[in-house]
Amino acid sequence: MSGGGRGRFSRDTRGPQIRINHRIRVPEVRVVDADGSNLGVLTTEQALRRAQEVGLDLVEVNPKASPPVCKILDFGKYKYEEKKKARDAKKKQTVVEVKEIKVRPKTDDHDIEVKIRATRRFLEAGNKVKIICRFRGREIMHPQRAQMQLNLIMARIEDIANVEQRPEMEQRTMALVVSPKPVVFQRLNQLRQERERREALGETVADPENVDDVDTGVEDDDDDDETGEEAGEEAGDNEQN
Repeated sequence: MSGGGRGRFSRDTRGPQIRINHRIRVPEVRVVDADGSNLGVLTTEQALRRAQEVGLDLVEVNPKASPPVCKILDFGKYKYEEKKKARDAKKKQTVVEVKEIKVRPKTDDHDIEVKIRATRRFLEAGNKVKIICRFRGREIMHPQRAQMQLNLIMARIEDIANVEQRPEMEQRTMALVVSPKPVVFQRLNQLRQERERREALGETVADPENVDDVDTGVEDDDDDDETGEEAGEEAGDNEQN
């Protein structure tokens, strides 16, 4: 008894199950043939015999109807097509992630160029980007350099990005948030369709470049440490005191 109870509970937790063949226990069903024609209401035994004669399954497709509606089909193929539909629907969903790019007020021009390229790659992959400039010590008293850096980045990505949040201070950081323009999503959709077409033809399609491999930090692993210049300034203050 306890074993049977556990079995029933396990099946319930997996959600509704499609009943096929001898699992269909109602006395009669409305039957749709494999070619789509309506065979009308038959006893379940007659419907099962009809499915067996053509080497197919009797599958309950609408259990809430009165009587339930069943269709004669290849259940293995039916499950495969349902999974394929679910995968295709998931592929077509647009999932926008927020990526982060970190800069510093003292980031040099070469590293800023690296950050601009990384930002463009994230945007071209359909992601939003939050560009953060973190201030240390007395750097916060002179935000102009950070403002210039973020303005430069905005100017270099304006062809593919919309500005959602202009540079503004958040405690000891200045942040800029940008998102892809519609033209980016149109391009991604075209690439997806081309990829699906080539896969359907059996062609080998290389995986897209992984934008998550982009190095987005600039010496930001020592946020709590002082730079040599800041330490020197503080030492000078201590001597005066």
